[in-house]
Amino acid sequence: MRRRRILSYLIVIWMTFLLAFPLTSAFASNKVYHIPIHNEVERGLHAFLERAFKEAEENNAEAIILDIHTPGGFVNAAGDIAMLMDATDIRTIAYINKDAHSAGAFLALHADEIYMVPNGTIGAAAVIDSAGNAADLKAHSAWVAQMEAAAESKNRNPIYARAMADVSRAGKGDLLTLSASEAKKVGYSNGTVSNFQDLLKATQLDERDIVSIEPTFAEKLARFITNPIIVPILLSIASLGLVVELYSPGFGVPGIMGLSALGLFFFGHMVAGLAGYETLLLFIVGLALVIAEFFVPGGIVGILGGALILLSLILAGANMMQMIIAIFIALLVAIIGMVILMKFFGKKLHVLNKLVLMDATTTEEGYVSNVNRTELLGKVGKAITPLRPAGTMLFGSERIDVVSEGGYVDVGEHVEVIKVEGSRIVVRQTEKEMEE
Repeated sequence: MRRRRILSYLIVIWMTFLLAFPLTSAFASNKVYHIPIHNEVERGLHAFLERAFKEAEENNAEAIILDIHTPGGFVNAAGDIAMLMDATDIRTIAYINKDAHSAGAFLALHADEIYMVPNGTIGAAAVIDSAGNAADLKAHSAWVAQMEAAAESKNRNPIYARAMADVSRAGKGDLLTLSASEAKKVGYSNGTVSNFQDLLKATQLDERDIVSIEPTFAEKLARFITNPIIVPILLSIASLGLVVELYSPGFGVPGIMGLSALGLFFFGHMVAGLAGYETLLLFIVGLALVIAEFFVPGGIVGILGGALILLSLILAGANMMQMIIAIFIALLVAIIGMVILMKFFGKKLHVLNKLVLMDATTTEEGYVSNVNRTELLGKVGKAITPLRPAGTMLFGSERIDVVSEGGYVDVGEHVEVIKVEGSRIVVRQTEKEMEE
């Protein structure tokens, strides 16, 4: 009886432990996450990979396979993605499914294992600036060191990583790019596989559940929007649309286009994790102050609002200098648009109609400083005061202030109006009789 009781206790304890831990662990550890790294490496890709890695870790995945086919990308984004790879305890495998150049090579070197397709290549990892030129010595030196460190962190010979990034170390005057066979020979590849299924067999993961992670529509849009080439285009569309709207009565298509471009800018940068709600709030406050300037005199409110808008755009970007350049391009486009609208289309700034008095006090508009009595020309009246030379004449029953053409005119003499210059009416003594 005692043995049976002990056995029963052991069975209960074992089942409890099995239900609480092993089943969940065994089920989760059977998963392999297949994550693509395609096209350019940029901040939008980092946001996607951050989500994918988090999901893999939450499910205790056995391995993460990074399907790499990229010409490269941006150093800052690659550095953040490399930090994701280094921070995880999950086995990471780089599957170079054609090319891993520049930032792609850098990411592949951070993986625990590298496998390549037969026509795959890895290398050509020189760092260049936004204009496509070789980076300065400081940036170049830092990048070469990062490439070497990436190779060393996974026990690979750093000499080849250095030659990938530094043309002076390559030996033949060109950056090192390794084929699949060459990479395997120097220890930069664990094997050459024909396809993804061969990769699973080579890594002994063919019996696992494959979880393919694809970027959502929002993440794809964010990757497109946050591309440093697209950002100045988007801001230029926004600035041009708003400028055209200022020269148009009411609110129409140009204004909607401008606000939509700004909305896309902030949406993409928020999804990519570059901008937060505080940045968007800063922009909204700045926009509100600019609008308030239309009703509050002084100009300070508008200047402060413009400064807040520029600050929010700069803070939302991945790189401050790139954002400043993008904003400068957008402002230049806006100025060119204003010149074209005013110079070639004769447009006027309608929004100023509410801020500035646009009416001119001209005669054509019905404004005169006094009545111009041109109808008196040739009329004859009688001087009722001496004209010395100024005085008063009587025309009918109307008393009119006049000035004589030259000399003295006595009271009662007839005078003829010979000139009217605004309020100045010039008369001359005449023998003509006054009209009744």
